Amino acid sequence: MSKAIWHDLECGSYSADLEFWQTLAGRTGGPVLDVGAGTGRTALALARDGHEVVAIDVDDELLEALRERAGALAITTIVADARAFWIGETFPLIIVPMQTIQLLGGPEGRAQFLECAAFHLESPGVLAIAIAHELELFDVAEGTVPGPLPDVAEIDGVVYSSRPVAVRANGTGFDLERRRETVTAAGELSTEQDLIHLDRLDPATLEAEGEAAGLRAASRLEIAPTEDYVGSTVVMFRA
Repeated sequence: MSKAIWHDLECGSYSADLEFWQTLAGRTGGPVLDVGAGTGRTALALARDGHEVVAIDVDDELLEALRERAGALAITTIVADARAFWIGETFPLIIVPMQTIQLLGGPEGRAQFLECAAFHLESPGVLAIAIAHELELFDVAEGTVPGPLPDVAEIDGVVYSSRPVAVRANGTGFDLERRRETVTAAGELSTEQDLIHLDRLDPATLEAEGEAAGLRAASRLEIAPTEDYVGSTVVMFRA
C-alpha cells in the first residue's frame, strides 16, 4: 500500500476545496462521478453527505484504499484512464479536483477526457474542473529558498517524509519534484525522487477546449491558496 501512503501524505490533508464540492453536489444531486479519485479524499466526503459516488482512477492500489475506507458508503470504484472510460450511465455532476486534468498529457489528452465527460454528463448537468495556472517557482538546490517543510507521518513503525524540493517551469508546464524518505524502526533509510509534470493550462484555454467538445462554459470559482497548497480555479461547464 506504499502508493496509497504517499498519496495520502502528499494530497490527503488538503481540504480547502471540500466545502465547494459538497455545496455543488447538494445543488445538483447525485450520483456524482469523481475523476481521479485516488484514495477517496473527495469521494468519501460526498458519500458521507449521502450522495452516491462513482470514483474512477487509473491506479487500482489507490482505489483499494478507498474501498477499504468506504465500508457501507455508496461508493463504486472503477479502474479507468480519464482519457478513455465508459461507465454506461450519465451523471448530473462530474468533478475533477486537484488539477487532475493537468496530468493528461496536454491538449490531446484533455480533448479525449472532455469527449468522455460530455458523453457521461446529463442534460442539464455540471462538469467542474479544478486547475492551477499560477505556481510559485522554487528550487532548493539553488540555495535561494529553504523550500516548504516536509509532510511526515509514522505508520506501523515506519516514518514517511515527503519534501517538496522544486517547482520548475518548462515549455509545456511545470515539473513538481519531491524527495521521499522512509526510515524503518531499525533505522534503515531509503530515499527516492518523485517527479510530476503539470500541463500549463489557463481557464480561457480550458473553456475553449470544452466548447470544442460540445460543452457550454458556465462560470468560474476561485479556491484560495492555503499555507501548504496553491490556489485553484474551478472551471464549470454545462451539457
